[in-house]
Amino acid sequence: MTDPTSTPAADPFDRIGLVVHPTRDLDGPLATVRRWADGHGAEVVQVPTGGTPREVAPAGDAGACDLVIALGGDGTTLAALHAAAPVGRPVLGIACGSLGALTATTADELSGALDRVAAGEWEPRALPALVADHEGDEPLRALNDLVLVRTGAGQVVVELDVAGERFVRFAGDGLVAATPLGSSAYTLAAGGPMLVPGTEGLVFTPLAPHGGVVPPLVTTAATSVLVTLDPGHSGARVEVDGHIRLEPPRHTPIAFKLRFEPAFARLVSLGAQESMLAGLRRRRLLLDSPRVLARDEREQAAADRVAQRPGRSTGTAPFTAGSRSHVPIWTTPED
Repeated sequence: MTDPTSTPAADPFDRIGLVVHPTRDLDGPLATVRRWADGHGAEVVQVPTGGTPREVAPAGDAGACDLVIALGGDGTTLAALHAAAPVGRPVLGIACGSLGALTATTADELSGALDRVAAGEWEPRALPALVADHEGDEPLRALNDLVLVRTGAGQVVVELDVAGERFVRFAGDGLVAATPLGSSAYTLAAGGPMLVPGTEGLVFTPLAPHGGVVPPLVTTAATSVLVTLDPGHSGARVEVDGHIRLEPPRHTPIAFKLRFEPAFARLVSLGAQESMLAGLRRRRLLLDSPRVLARDEREQAAADRVAQRPGRSTGTAPFTAGSRSHVPIWTTPED
């Protein structure tokens, strides 16, 4: 595999691969890609991802492409990364809607972004993966999260062993195991902790455990973790980045050895990238509490009233004949 942290020198593209959102309006960005490719003598192909079929170009292999472009949002970019990472190809995420955590720029800036990538004016953003080794099949790799979840009315039983020692066993809906990137997705929604970008580790969040003391767990990149799932009589499924990958037989426990892979995929960064926290706040996935926001509104309203009074722009009462002194005006908001 090509080193995900390496940046290629400027080199004309011979072939561009596309991964597209299944339903979103993409006429504009598709026309931009085709026009740019025609002007630079590049071929445009569509990289298969196993999702909903939407033909926009002849099929082509990601390994034969110089660049894979994801047109859509974060979900489309995730699909492109899974297709491109095994063959070491970089992915340029284009937001055809609101800017997300994995998209480098918007569709309006696509042509300029292609110019910069072709000129080598970009930085690789290496993305780690959670790798789940299990008996009898290829390892599962998740960029966001690996989810073990019940499929029927009955609960599943999950056991976590950390560095060879039992952490906890519990009955419930399942477990979310996530990378730092994925900790702001399902993990955050399930009440688990977030890991800041650059953290080398994994986070495990129980889903609706029934009784016991079952806290979320954060492990380091070097920590060995064994997760055993018992589907019980109602069954369970294993999801990787939102896609069902396994449905183990009922009453048949399955064990996963989980490990951290630091640089599985390579995402194109064009600089001046919005931070994860800023993006979550912009999309209101992180929100201040209503009490704090109400306090801010009261303080702002009080400041506005003071500013609107004649002679109160400096925050002190004007000195007039008969007044005792310059008396500061202090506004104390209600608690």
